[in-house]
Parts: sequence; C-alpha cells; structure tokens
Amino acid sequence: MDIIIYLVISVVFGTIGFMVAKSMLSKKHRQAEDEASEKAKLIIKEAEIKAEAVKNAKVLEAKEHFLKLKTEFEEDSNKKKNIILQNEQKIRSREQSINQQQQNSTKKEAEVDQLKISLTAQIESTNKKRDEVEKLRLNQVQQLERIANLSAKDAKDQLIENLKNEATTQAATHIKEAIEEAKLTATKEAKKIIIHTIQRTAAEQAVENCVSIFNIESDDIKGKIIGREGRNIRALESATGVEIIVDDTPEAIVISGFDPVRREIARLSLHRLVADGRIHPARIEEVVQKTTKDIEEEIVEIGERTAIDLGIHGLHPELIRIVGRMRYRSSYAQNLLQHSREVAKLCSTMATELGLNAKMAKRAGLLHDIGKAWHEESELPHALLGMELAKKYKEHPEICNAIGAHHDEIEMTALISPIIQACDAISGSRPGARREIADSYMKRLKDLETLCLNFDGVQKCFAMQAGRELRIIVDSEAVTDDKAGILSYNISQKIEKEMQYPGQIKVTVIREMRSVHYAK
Repeated sequence: MDIIIYLVISVVFGTIGFMVAKSMLSKKHRQAEDEASEKAKLIIKEAEIKAEAVKNAKVLEAKEHFLKLKTEFEEDSNKKKNIILQNEQKIRSREQSINQQQQNSTKKEAEVDQLKISLTAQIESTNKKRDEVEKLRLNQVQQLERIANLSAKDAKDQLIENLKNEATTQAATHIKEAIEEAKLTATKEAKKIIIHTIQRTAAEQAVENCVSIFNIESDDIKGKIIGREGRNIRALESATGVEIIVDDTPEAIVISGFDPVRREIARLSLHRLVADGRIHPARIEEVVQKTTKDIEEEIVEIGERTAIDLGIHGLHPELIRIVGRMRYRSSYAQNLLQHSREVAKLCSTMATELGLNAKMAKRAGLLHDIGKAWHEESELPHALLGMELAKKYKEHPEICNAIGAHHDEIEMTALISPIIQACDAISGSRPGARREIADSYMKRLKDLETLCLNFDGVQKCFAMQAGRELRIIVDSEAVTDDKAGILSYNISQKIEKEMQYPGQIKVTVIREMRSVHYAK
C-alpha cells in the first residue's frame, strides 16, 4: 500500500515537475523570441538609418558631379564662344584688309594703265630717236670710211688686234710682277728651310764607288783561277752568274755582271778560294754556296741595322731585305743605301721644319728607291715599282704616294710627297755625289738645247754649267721685252714636264737690239 502511495506521489510530483519545467521552458522561449524580435527590429532600424545615409551621400555626390559637369560645360562653351568671336573678328579684319587691297589694286591698275600709256609714248619716241641716231651713225661711218679709205670691219679688226697686243703686254707685266713678288717670299722661305735642312744633315762621303775588281798578289794565281782547260773559271762563272775577265791587267781580275750582289758573291768567293789555295770545281761550288748564304744574312743584318739607326720600326721582313740589298746597288756611282739614308735624314729634318709628321717622312725617304733594289725584272719605272711593293707590304697610303710620285709619274696627294722629291734632288745634286756616263750627259744637254730651239723667235740656245743654266738668244724683232719674260716662263714649264734632271735649271732669255751703220 505504501508503495502504491509512493508511486502515486512520485507520479504526481513528476507530473507537477514536468509541468513546472515545461512552463519555465516556454517562458524562456518566449523571452528568447522577444529578444530576437527586438534585435531584428534594431537591425532593421540601423539598416534603414544606414541606407538613408548612403542615399543622402549618393544624392549629394550626384549633385556635386552634376554641378562640376555643368561648370565644365559652361567653361567649354564660353571658350568656344570666345574662339568663334575671335574668328569672326579675324574674318571681319581680313574682309576689311581684302577690301582695302582691292581698292589699292584698283588704284594701282589705274596707275599702271597710265604708266603703260606714257611708256608706250616714250618707247615710240625712243624708237624714233634711235632710228635717227642710227641714221646719223651710218652717215658718220660712211664719212669716216670715205675719209680713212678703210671699212668698218677692217677698223674693228685693227682695234681688236691692238687691244689684244695691249692686253698681252699688260698680262706679261702682271705675270712678271706676280712671279717676282712670289719669289721674294716663297723662294726666301724655301731656301731658308732647305739650307737649315742641309746644314743639319752631314753626309759621310760624297760618293762611294762599288767596283768589281779582285786584286791579286801575283799573276801566277791567274793560272790557278783559270784551271786546266778553263774548268775552274767556267765553274765559277756558272755558280755565281757573272763573267770573270782574266786579261793582261797586272795583279787584277775584272768581275763583270749586271747584278751587284752576284758580283760581290763572286769577289768574296775568289778571295776565300785564293786564301785557301784549293781551287777546283767542287771546292768552288761549296765556297760559292757558303758565300751566298753569308751575303743573304749580311743583307738582312744591314737592313735591320739601318732601320734601327734611323729609328724606323715595324718594317716588313721583305722590305728590310730590300733595304739591305741597297748596300750593293748604286745610282750614277752613288751608293743607293747611303743615298736613301741621307734622304731619310733630310726628309725628317725638313718635315720637322714644316710641322709635318717627321717619322712618316723619314720612313718614306728610306723606302723611296726600293724599286731599284728589287731582284726581279719589271717593266715599271722604279718609282711605281717601289710604290707597288710598299702597298703589297701594307705601308701607309701617304708613304706609297710619296714613293710613286717622287719622279712625277703619278699625282702627289700627300703633304710629304714634295718633301721626298726635294730631298732626293738635294742628295743627288750635291757636287760630286753622282757621276753620269758621258754619252747620257751629252744627250741630256743636246735635248735641252733642242727643246728650246722649238719655240718661235729663238735663234740660238746654249746649255751651260753642266746643264744647270740655259742661255737663249732670241730675235729682237720677233720677241719683245715683255714676250721675253713669257718665253722664259713657258720654256721652264716645258722642261719641268718633259725632262728629268737633278736640281734646277736656270732659263735666261737674252734679247739684243743692234743698230749698225757705215760711214763712207
């Protein structure tokens, strides 16, 4: 029974507790709903407030943008209006100026028409006067022709001839004055530079004879050199390429050959054979080969020593060999290497005096005659051959031009070219520096005289002072004093263009008037 009561009580209290709990839960739910509803309302209200603020801001921004666009539009419109007004004003001013120009042109046209009328009248009057003047001139010409018994054409020809003679005389006077004035300045400076150059360059000797004569102690050695049936001398000639002349000349054997290097090889070979005493074909061949090798080494050594002495660097080995070969070459009995060294020193000094490149001038002076030392046959003149060799071995174009132009065979394009030519003439024209063959010397003098005799008015011509002065006797009736100056100038120019000569040639024209009468 108690258990049932307890169970009933438990059920009742449980129900009551359940109901109480349920009511409490429902109350909490209601409170939560009320709180959520209030929060939602607050959120909605805040959202509405923010939306209103955003709306007001956007509206305000739109109004400001509108005002800005309106202001810009008004400014742009005002500018365009101003431009239009300015253009209209310009157009009005142009219209006014055009109207003014039209009025002026109308006035000018009227003035031009008046001028045309007046000019037409003047031209008509001028034509009438001209016709009258022409008639008067013709009448005067006819009267003068009747008086002088000479036609107008003949008188004109005589007047032209007289004017020509007068112009020729005046031109000759002016030419003479210009030449004299140029000589006073240019010749003085040129002489000064050349004298300084020569004074500062000392030559070792005037001339060096490259003879090819082998001296022996006794004539008994001649037999050994000839050998049995001439086999030794034939072997020597075959090995060296020269001719050995053994004649009655006492204690001397002549070595004849075109190539000086070969002659030197033959001379040294003979010296070694005679000193050794063993002279036979096999020994001759051995000695000649050894001597040839020694000479080639000596040539290279001479070329290198020459370049070092002159301070010239960077020469091609073949050019050094050619410079060394100059030691065994001669030009009119003047040793070619000595001549080239002297020209190099003169060129360096003269280039320094003129403010030019002294090193380049010295290099060109040393190489200017390399064409003479070239060992192969060539149809080119030695100046052009030397220029081709310099080009081949990469020398400077100015040096190549100076080499090729030092005998006027090509045009001078470099500043050092005339220096090379002048120094070559200085070295070769010194007294005793060169010897010419008598035949060529006489031929040169004869050619000079013949060239002068080809000019009109020349009666006689005499080459004097070893061809360095020409005295020309002219016909006094055919050549006047003024024409004598022109004649001497023309002859000097023709000599420069057509002849080759060392130094300079003075041309003197002599005009002599003689009046002879006899008292009977």
